[in-house]
Amino acid sequence: MAMKEMKLTKEGLENLQNELDYLITVKRKEVSDKIKTARGFGDLSENSEYDEAKNEQAMVEARIQQLQTVLKHVVVVDESELSSDTVGVGSTVRVLCTKNNREDTYKIVGSTESDPMKKRISDESPVGKALIGHKVGEVVEAEAPNGVIAYEILEISK
Repeated sequence: MAMKEMKLTKEGLENLQNELDYLITVKRKEVSDKIKTARGFGDLSENSEYDEAKNEQAMVEARIQQLQTVLKHVVVVDESELSSDTVGVGSTVRVLCTKNNREDTYKIVGSTESDPMKKRISDESPVGKALIGHKVGEVVEAEAPNGVIAYEILEISK
């Protein structure tokens, strides 16, 4: 199955590349050393340190593979080309939730960079999807766990 393009901000791309570099240059060696040390403890069939190190190695290698795959399919959003007319990946959007009359500001980011606690929402999330392509003054609706929520777009900035 072909992987679809993933949109990332420049910052998001740098974060993924840094994580990959760290895993390859530092973490891989650490785990390899743990395995060597654990091998020295004797009988591998009853060696929990060895099992843990092997599991950690499998997880590190899986994450390296995942990052390498993602990085092959990344499209970096050129934030200088972002328009303040419509919402896109990289846009910062100030919205008014019409249900509770509360204002919120979100940055729309690629799925690997989302962090709802920091108001960074994915372009693939219900709210992110609803906002993409819309303009100031428009009201969009997003599916939420507790029903449909309407947002009025108040401001779009880069």
